Amino acid sequence: QVQLVESGGGLVQPGGSLRLSCAASRSIFSFKTMSWYRQAPGKQRELVAIISQGGSPNYADSVKGRFTISRDTAKKTVYLQMNSLKLEDTAVYYCNAVFEGLVRREYWGQGTQVTVSS
Repeated sequence: QVQLVESGGGLVQPGGSLRLSCAASRSIFSFKTMSWYRQAPGKQRELVAIISQGGSPNYADSVKGRFTISRDTAKKTVYLQMNSLKLEDTAVYYCNAVFEGLVRREYWGQGTQVTVSS
């Protein structure tokens, strides 16, 4: 059974940095993609960053140049390094993993709150 455990959220000032972690219960190589989503109050969930099975990252335009998605396969962990944080980055951030086999399956973390405030 797949579990995704997130950590690293919290309160940070504008311009500050935060690193989110998503620890998976099985090999990251098992997944087609791993990604970070976020949802702010009153807004739709949006894809923030995604990393492919081969390690290629992509980002939403709103976070390009500020956020970096990376992975440590030995630790079975995906990270989201968040720099130059803005007020509009405030949201609940969710880790997502997609497995594609006979059936496509998605897994989600519990979410971690990121609050950017002065």
